[in-house]
Order: sequence, then C-alpha cells, then structure tokens
Amino acid sequence: MSEIPETDETLSVEVAYALPNQQVLIPLKVAQGTTAFDAIQLSKIQKQFPDIDPETAKVGIFGKALTGKESAKTYVVQEGDRVEIYRPLIADPKAARRKRAEKAKEN
Repeated sequence: MSEIPETDETLSVEVAYALPNQQVLIPLKVAQGTTAFDAIQLSKIQKQFPDIDPETAKVGIFGKALTGKESAKTYVVQEGDRVEIYRPLIADPKAARRKRAEKAKEN
C-alpha cells in the first residue's frame, strides 16, 4: 500500500494526531475505496508516534468518533475527510467534571 499519484479516481484526505503540545496533520492522496484504517497506515504516522496502534486506536472523522458497525476498518474515506486518531483519556470526564463542580462550590 502506498500513496498514489493524483487522478480523477484519487481523494485528498488528512490524517491527524494531537498531543498536548504538538499537532500533526498529514495530507494524503488515496484511491477511492480506501478505509480510514488504510489511510492511517499510508500516512506512516507510527514512525513519528510509535505509541499509536492502528489496530486499537480510537478513530474519528472531523470530531465524530467511529463507533458501532462503523470502524476505521469499515469506514471508506470521502474527499476532504480528516481521519483523527484519538489518544486514550487520562481521567474519566464525568469524574473530572464532578471534581471541578465540588471545587467551585467550596469557593
């Protein structure tokens, strides 16, 4: 699998990954029928961030997580899609929100 030259049958997509202090956006030209998983592999983003495991990483398109029947291996990218690789959550969002609310009540 490799990036292909631009033709009428290619799509422009991006693969994105962000850390607290760094964001990487990799533009790609891919063939029609390419899945989000394939786009991640083609981007070679694992060379920059070896901790990314494309098999288990949470993935979304423009901030909408792929869940249920739609996964990175089944979602076929569309022209202009931004395939986003999400980092695991450090804290439970509900617990963090509860803690902030309790702290605000104290003040």
